[in-house]
Order: sequence, then C-alpha cells, then structure tokens
Amino acid sequence: MSELERLGAEKYVLLTTFRRSGTAVPTPVWIARDGDELVLYSARDAGKVKRIRASVEVEVIACDVRGANTHGDTVHGTARVLDETGSARAREAIARKYGLFGKLAMLGSRLRGGTSRTVGIAITLAA
Repeated sequence: MSELERLGAEKYVLLTTFRRSGTAVPTPVWIARDGDELVLYSARDAGKVKRIRASVEVEVIACDVRGANTHGDTVHGTARVLDETGSARAREAIARKYGLFGKLAMLGSRLRGGTSRTVGIAITLAA
C-alpha cells in the first residue's frame, strides 16, 4: 500500500504547516484522496491557509481526532490552495468519504457563509 493510499484511507491526519519563522503548526484534519493528491477543506481565513500561501512545504501523519496520538510515518509534501472548481471537488471528496457526517459538515459550512467561506487544499506527497 502506498503512502497516498494509506493516508487517504485514514479518518484523521495531522497536517503540519510552517510559519515564516519555520515554526511547525500541527492541525488535525479530515482528508480524502482525489486522484494523485490528498485534499481537505478549510475556512479561507484560517491560519493553515495563510501559512500554505507563504510556504508550500507540509508534513502529514495519521492521528486521532485531537491529533494527540499519531501513528505511521510522517510524510513530507507540498500543498496548494485550490481555485473554486478544485475547492468544490475537495468538498465533494470529503462529503463522499465521511458519509452522513461529511454531508452535514458541508451543509453547516454552507449555512454559516456559503461556499466562498471555505477553500480546498491539495497535498502532493513527496516521492
């Protein structure tokens, strides 16, 4: 099983982004596989989105819901903020993977501010 398949099958991963100073900032997130990438969605003004715009380098490791207990290897990769079409695909992939909970999360997000409030993020794992 490849790292892409393994991480894409996990319920939660710890996404680590980096501040301009190099300080690591880990955040547990839902993630889904979309082709050769992992995708997630986030509030457009979230810190992780700002950090990815400043530095595309990320790390990903499987974890529990709080991000406290990790398992497996840490995988390095690069992230990019998606455009409107890509963001819609990311939200669909999350909703599909997480079933009813994913659909409810997407509905709640739309009710709180529409799809323009969130943005998709794609992660390409290092070879």
